[in-house]
Amino acid sequence: MLASPPAAASPTTADAASAVPLPSLKATTTQVASGLRRPTGIAAPDDGTGRLFITEKPGTVRVYHPDTGLADTPLIDITSAIDESGNERGLLGIALPADFAESHTVYLAYTAKPDAAVTLGRYRLDENRLEPLLSQPHTEYNNHNGGQLAFGPDGNLYWSIGDGGGSGDPLRAGQRLDTLLGKILRIDVGRACAPLAYCVPEDNPFVDTPGARPEIWLYGLRNPWRFSFDAADGSLWIGDVGQGHWEEIDHLAPGRGGANLGWSCYEGLEKFEGGNCPPGEQYTKPVFTYSPYTGGCSVIGGQVYRGSRYAGLLGGTYIATDYCSSTVWALRPDGRGGYEQAEIGQFPTQVTTIGTTAEGEFYVVNDLPGGLHRVSFSREEPTCRVDRTVRSWGTGTTVDLTVTNTGSTPVDGWTLKFPLAFGQTVISDWNTDLTQLSNTVTATNAAHNATIAPGASVTLGYLASHTGDASPPPRFTLNDDACAIGR
Repeated sequence: MLASPPAAASPTTADAASAVPLPSLKATTTQVASGLRRPTGIAAPDDGTGRLFITEKPGTVRVYHPDTGLADTPLIDITSAIDESGNERGLLGIALPADFAESHTVYLAYTAKPDAAVTLGRYRLDENRLEPLLSQPHTEYNNHNGGQLAFGPDGNLYWSIGDGGGSGDPLRAGQRLDTLLGKILRIDVGRACAPLAYCVPEDNPFVDTPGARPEIWLYGLRNPWRFSFDAADGSLWIGDVGQGHWEEIDHLAPGRGGANLGWSCYEGLEKFEGGNCPPGEQYTKPVFTYSPYTGGCSVIGGQVYRGSRYAGLLGGTYIATDYCSSTVWALRPDGRGGYEQAEIGQFPTQVTTIGTTAEGEFYVVNDLPGGLHRVSFSREEPTCRVDRTVRSWGTGTTVDLTVTNTGSTPVDGWTLKFPLAFGQTVISDWNTDLTQLSNTVTATNAAHNATIAPGASVTLGYLASHTGDASPPPRFTLNDDACAIGR
C-alpha cells in the first residue's frame, strides 16, 4: 500500500513572506568553464577559498575558482583504481566533511577495479592516499550504480547505491534488506568500529533486524543518482530514476530512517508489472512524478535554494532537472501537505548534477561536452493565466479551463500542456484538439480560437474518468512558457 510521507517541515517564515509564485521564476545559466571529462559531482570546501571540487568519471577531481577558472592539474587522480567500463561506471560522487579545512579529507564514491564493486573511499590530500571503506559487489550489470554522497545534519555520511542494474530489478534488490543495492546508507565515518573502518549509528533502523545490513537507512530505490539535504530543516530530497513510465522525486522529513520508497513494487505511483511486492509492506509515495512523454529520461535530483543572492525569489524552493529534457523543475511545499510546482526554464543539455558553493549559490555540470555553468534566477511575470473550474462525481470529473493572455502581444496559434493526476483518463474534450500520453496532455487550438489578443481569453475543457484523485492540473505551459494559476 502506498502512503503519503509524513509532512516535511513547512517553509520558514522568511520563505513564506518572500514567496514568489513559482511560474514567475526564471532559471538561466552562464558557462564558466569547459574541458571537463564527463563531470559527475560538485562539492564546495567551506574553507574560505571560494573553490569548487568537480569529479570526472575517469577518476579525477578538478578545482575551479571563479577568479582563475579551471585548474589544469587535478587535485586528485585515482584513475588507476577506477573501472570506467559501461556508461554509468566511474568516479560518481564526492562529499567533504565539516572539518575539511583541518583534516584535508575527501570522501569519494566510485566503481572500483578489478570487479566494478561500488565503493566508498576516503582520500587524504596531505598523503595522496585512497583508503577504501565499504564496497558492494555490482558485477551482473554495469548500470544503476547510484553514487551520491552527502553529510547529513547529524554529521553522518549518506551514500546512495542503485538496485544493481538490468531492467525491472532482476536481482529483487530494492525490497531486500540483505544487500546494499537499491538503498541509501547511513554510516559514521568519523570513527572506526573494528573490524569495520567506520561505525554504524546505533539508531539506524535495521541494526537489530536479523539478516539485514545495518548500514541501510532507506530502501525501495531504483537508482537514486542524486539526493540532498535541505540546510534549513534537514529534510531529505531524492531524485530516483524510473524504469520507463515515471521519474520521481521523494521528500522525507528528518529522521525518517526505515522508509520504503516502493521499488520494484511501485514505479512512481503506479504498481510495477512483475515487481516485487512483499506482503504487509507500506510504501512511501513520491511527492512529484513526471512521465517520459515530457521529453525526459532520467531525473537529476537537485537542491533546495538556501543562498542569499536570490533568497527573496526562491528561498526554500527545490530545484531539479532531467538529463534528456533539461527542464528546470521548481517545487515548494505549499503548507497544506502538497507542493507547488512549475517549469521555470532550461538547463544545458545532459546535466548530471546540481551543486552549490559554500554560500549556497547554484552551479551545474553537464556530461557532454563537459562544462561548468553558474545558475542565475530572475523574476519574469507569466504572459498567461489559467483558471480552472472542476465538477467531480463518482469516477468522473469535468474540467473547464480559461486561458488568458496576460502579455502585451497577441498569441497566434497555441499549445497548452499540462499533467493529469495519476489515474485520470480523458474521455472527451471541447474547443481544442487534445491528446493524452500517459498523464501528459497536449491541447492545441481549434480553428476558431487560435488567436488570443492581449487581455483576452479562450475556454476549453475535458471530461475524464478517475480512480480516486479528481484534482485539477497543477501546472500549465502555453507555447512552453509557464502560466500563472488562477482559481
